[in-house]
Amino acid sequence: MFNDIGPLELVTLIVLAVLIFGPEKLPKVIQDVTRTIRKIKDFSESAKQDIRQELGPEFKDFEFEDLNPRTFIRKQMDNEDLGLKEIRNGFDLKKEMTEVADAVHARETDPSPSPAASGGRVDMTKKPETPVADDRPPFDMDAT
Repeated sequence: MFNDIGPLELVTLIVLAVLIFGPEKLPKVIQDVTRTIRKIKDFSESAKQDIRQELGPEFKDFEFEDLNPRTFIRKQMDNEDLGLKEIRNGFDLKKEMTEVADAVHARETDPSPSPAASGGRVDMTKKPETPVADDRPPFDMDAT
């Protein structure tokens, strides 16, 4: 609970508590605070149990920590059933970035003859079309 408090901060809090409450009242205040924290924990645990009972047996593996979006996404990314690790390991960022840079600068990359030859990948880079000399652009009368 207090993992991010350093020793100097802890000493400062103790000195402040002694100065504010005094050495006579400090043990009573500490007991009251710990009792209150214990009651809050018990209340939250009983609320969690009530929610689990109300949800039914199909949600017996439900964890309240999964409601945090970061924890949920991390858990789903580590899930072996989805095959996301293979996708993540098969993604070559350097190659993808060079392909994007070549497409932006209108340079030709190594054209693959078919998607099956490149492992099922489809080339989605935009290739410039060569216009025909007598081809005129479409004229829209309503646009002018």
